[in-house]
Amino acid sequence: MAGGLRRPPAHRNDLLLRLQVGFLASTSAELSNVRFFLSLIVSHCRWSKEEQSAALSTATDSTAQELSEWNAKYREKFGFVFMICASGRTAPEVLAELKRRYANRPIVELEAAAEEELKITELRLAKLFSAETAAPPTSGSSNRTRPPITTHVLDTALGSPAAGIEVHLEMWKDATSPPSFDNKEFKGWTTLGTSITNNDGRSGQLMDNVDNVAPGFYRISFNTSKYAPSGFFPYVSIIFEIKRSQTTEHFHVPLLHSPFSFTTYRGS
Repeated sequence: MAGGLRRPPAHRNDLLLRLQVGFLASTSAELSNVRFFLSLIVSHCRWSKEEQSAALSTATDSTAQELSEWNAKYREKFGFVFMICASGRTAPEVLAELKRRYANRPIVELEAAAEEELKITELRLAKLFSAETAAPPTSGSSNRTRPPITTHVLDTALGSPAAGIEVHLEMWKDATSPPSFDNKEFKGWTTLGTSITNNDGRSGQLMDNVDNVAPGFYRISFNTSKYAPSGFFPYVSIIFEIKRSQTTEHFHVPLLHSPFSFTTYRGS
């Protein structure tokens, strides 16, 4: 790559974390600057087209036509193409998300599009590192270089990693019924591991490094009361499901936290 970076830095997680911290710091500072967001999204519109291409390749003629029409309506309303990290999504799922976000106010949609761009960037960097660092596995060892479930915490109010937060990872072990809104009994959860986030906001190992993670329901909890005693949330728990078809995948479940709000997503 003439005049550019020929190979990625050695520490993939460091680069991803710096990307997220830098993104959050810039977007927090520029939240009210619509022109900033427009320049950010419009300059990377081609990424959305590439990310949607996989879903479009399996779309029916009618779905493809409807996607084209809704993309045009979306661009007319917001001034840029629909930005979505479409990895693993079907054409109908992309279309449904497009319709849902079309109803957003422009400032809300600008932020949503910027967050999708961050996911796309993280995914592409992860693929780049995977291609650069792939090596034959040692006989008898796991093919993974890290546990199947990982996390980190970012302080979105400060735009920096959140260090010193206690993290618990649990799995639902009650075989009689899955967890649900009406079935939240604590006795069904079994602790897999605990850790505390380091200066980069990353937790230590929360589970064994295995090739195939057990399918089922998992809960990752963060003791935010010690980190932000005056905040609104004494702790944050995120429950997610790993399906039987996903047991070889990696699940990065970060927490983006501030005293009065939090968000998460499935990263890589």
